[in-house]
Amino acid sequence: MRIVVADDAVLLREGLVRLLAEEGHQIVATVGDGPTLIEAVLEHRPDVSVVDVRMPPTHTDEGLRAAITVRSELPGAPVLVLSQYVEPRYAAELLADGFGAVGYLLKDRVAKVAEFLDALDRVAGGATVFDPQVVAQLLSGQRRGDPLSALTARERELLALMAEGHSNTAIAQRLVVSASTVEKHIGNVFIKLGLPPDDDDVHRRVRAVLAYLNA
Repeated sequence: MRIVVADDAVLLREGLVRLLAEEGHQIVATVGDGPTLIEAVLEHRPDVSVVDVRMPPTHTDEGLRAAITVRSELPGAPVLVLSQYVEPRYAAELLADGFGAVGYLLKDRVAKVAEFLDALDRVAGGATVFDPQVVAQLLSGQRRGDPLSALTARERELLALMAEGHSNTAIAQRLVVSASTVEKHIGNVFIKLGLPPDDDDVHRRVRAVLAYLNA
């Protein structure tokens, strides 16, 4: 894959570059701030960008804002965002355009090389992938009256796995059920969340995960 890496921490950035290059990927640009990230993505049109949330000048959420700007210019441009902390709001804002192909991982996940590379591949392929710790925090913070209140425990569990970016086949294996059972549960989730069947399945999955993140 052709990849842009954006991180102002030189050691982490170079570590990512080396890791990805060893896996056979081509690094088309490395940048250390939001404006340069936007320029690099618009110029190179990479298969996926790996972006740190916090970059100069304020070190708050410049990377996230740059990623959102990129996707407004190139709808659906795949972006995998890395963060030091769990901020479910970031994940929701990335998904808000409805195109999918976004990921939100804690930086610690990079040390688990196989998981990181798998997440990168899935985001590049159009999936939504959220760190299990983000999903766990969302589960622990659910409120009465949230849009997921109509879902059964199994449907919530399935939606959490969808938020982590797992395919129907992977979900079936995790839950030790058949693929047809997973499809039935997903259909029920869509109905209970009021997602119309005239939407394509990818769009409905994105909207379902967005409802989950906003709950």
